[in-house]
Amino acid sequence: MTGATPDFRQYIGGDWSVPEGMPAIAQCDPATGQARAPMPVSTRDDVARAVAAAAASGWEGSPKPARLDLMRRLLEAVARREGDFTALISDEIGAPVDFARKQQVGAALGHLQATLAAADAASDDQAVAPDSPEHRVRYEALGPAALITPWNWPLNQVVLKVGAALLAGCPMVLKPSELSSRTGVLFAECMAEAGTPPGVFNLVLGGAESGAALVGAHAIRVVSFTGSTGAGQAIAAAAAPGFKRTILELGGKSPNLLFADCDLPVAIQQGMAHCMRNAGQSCNAASRMLVERSVYDQAVALAAEAARDTDVGRPDANGAHIGPLVSAAQWQRVQSYIALGRSEGARCIAGGEGLPAGLDGGFYARPTVFADVTPQMRIFQEEIFGPVLTMTPFDDEAEAIALANNSDFGLAGYLQTGSPERADRVARALQVGMVQVNGQSRAAGAPFGGRKSSGVGREAGLWGIRGYQAVKSISGAAFHDD
Repeated sequence: MTGATPDFRQYIGGDWSVPEGMPAIAQCDPATGQARAPMPVSTRDDVARAVAAAAASGWEGSPKPARLDLMRRLLEAVARREGDFTALISDEIGAPVDFARKQQVGAALGHLQATLAAADAASDDQAVAPDSPEHRVRYEALGPAALITPWNWPLNQVVLKVGAALLAGCPMVLKPSELSSRTGVLFAECMAEAGTPPGVFNLVLGGAESGAALVGAHAIRVVSFTGSTGAGQAIAAAAAPGFKRTILELGGKSPNLLFADCDLPVAIQQGMAHCMRNAGQSCNAASRMLVERSVYDQAVALAAEAARDTDVGRPDANGAHIGPLVSAAQWQRVQSYIALGRSEGARCIAGGEGLPAGLDGGFYARPTVFADVTPQMRIFQEEIFGPVLTMTPFDDEAEAIALANNSDFGLAGYLQTGSPERADRVARALQVGMVQVNGQSRAAGAPFGGRKSSGVGREAGLWGIRGYQAVKSISGAAFHDD
C-alpha cells in the first residue's frame, strides 16, 4: 500500500480486519472543516482478542539479539515510508507539510535510533559490583503493555512507546487517538513489513471506551498513556486495583524565564517559536514567558512583533507557517481562553479571537500574546493547547523561580541567561522534569517526562525501556548466557 492513504483497519495477532463496533467516530478535515468518512471502532471483544494475542506471543522470552534485529527492521520500514507519513500527518492533524516532515517524522526517526542505540549499549543483566558477579540485578519484561497515544505528535508518541516496549521484551496493544488513527494504521503496516511475529504488536481503534477496555484487561501489566491530566487520572485509578505500572505523560504549562542578561531578541524569537509550533498543540510548549522587569517592556514589544510575523496557512503549503488546530472542539477551546484572558484583565497585545485574515474555513487560530498576566488568572494556570502566550514580569531571581513553580504542572522549564552560575542554580530550583537553557535541545535519548500533574515515569532512550521492565535481584548465581 506504499503511497496510498491507509484505510481504517485493526491489526490483531498478525491479521488485518475492519472493526465493526458502533457507533463510528466522526472525522473532520482540520484545514477545511469538512466532514470525512467516520472511523469504525474496535469492539470489547476485539480488544480482548488483541490482549490475548499479545499475552500468547511469547515475546517476553525473546533473546535480546532478536529484539534488536526487529527494531532495526522497523526503523528501516518507517524510514522507507517517510513521505507517506509526512503526507498523512499533514492531512490528518493539519500540520504544515514541511513541519510534518522535519519535526513530526524527523523526531520519530530520531527517537527510534536513540532507543535502539540505548538498548544496544545496555545490558539487561548486570553485576551489582564488578567484583561480585554472583550478585546481580536483572531487568525483565513486565508483560503485555497497553499503549495509548495522542493526536498532536501521532507518530512520535507511537514510536517512543512501541520502541521501548519492543526492546524491553513486552508484547503490546496500541490504541492511537481517534483523531490520528490512520497514522497508527500506517505504522502498523511498518510493523508488519518489519516481520514482527504475530501477537507481538496489535492495533485497535476507538475512543475512550476502547481505551478503558484495554487498560482494564486482566493480562495487561503496564499502561503507557500520553494525553490530558484528567484522562491520566482516570487511567491511574483503573490500573490501581491490579497494581499495573503506569507511565503517564500528561499536560503542561511550561515557564520560560528570561533574565535581563540574556540575548533578548534571540530569546523572544526562540520562545515564541517554541510556544507557537504545532499551532501550540504540544504538552511542553513554552507557554508562560516570565521576564525580568528591567527588560519587560522591550520584551513585550518584541513578542507582539514576533506574533504578528507568525504566518498561519494551509497544511499542504510549503513554508515555516503554523497550520490549523486539530478539531472544532479544540478551536472553540482556544477561542474561549482568549476571551477569558480579556475578561480577566490581561492585555492582549497581538492576535485575539476569530480566524486569521485570509482564512475563512477550517480551524485556524490567530497567534495571540497576553501581557501583564498574573498568577491568579486562569490563563496563567491552565493549559490552553493553542497558539497563545502569556507574559508576566518579575523583579528578581527568587520571584522568577516562585512564579515558574506556581503551577500544578511540572513538565518542562526553559531558561535564558548569560550567567552560567544562574543557569545551573535556577535549573536546579525549577520543579519540572526537563530544563533547557538558552535554546539548547535535549540530547538524543534524554528522559522525557514531568512532575506533579504532568505525570509519572519517563520516555525515550534507556529511561523509556526500563519503564517496561521489572527489577529482579539475584544473589548466589553468576550470569551465564545460554
